[in-house]
Amino acid sequence: MQNWYLAKLVFRIASPDGGNTTQFDEQLRVIQAEDELHAFYKARLLGEKEQDHHTKANNKPLYWKFIDVSELHIFNQLIDGAEMFSTIHEENDAVKYMQHTMRKATFILESSICKSVPLN
Repeated sequence: MQNWYLAKLVFRIASPDGGNTTQFDEQLRVIQAEDELHAFYKARLLGEKEQDHHTKANNKPLYWKFIDVSELHIFNQLIDGAEMFSTIHEENDAVKYMQHTMRKATFILESSICKSVPLN
């Protein structure tokens, strides 16, 4: 029997011109596998396959280097409203963080309305 898993893949974003701040891209991916071991290796293969490089606007390369799978969770059952992921972090400016969250929610709402309502 196949199970569904949620895997967090972590990539390091690197640029030759560097800078003092290192960026990491954390991606949540849905994986189907027969058990946790197979899900882990399947997620790793996906991360390795998706390592990539892009060219920035200044024609300098930008690399996504796969680090590893940092989390793996099985979906015992999919039910409406089930928690899939949670993270807690501290913010220096709570108001700015809440405003940013509300702007993102507004964008999602407007985008979904545009997709749902025909413009005939």
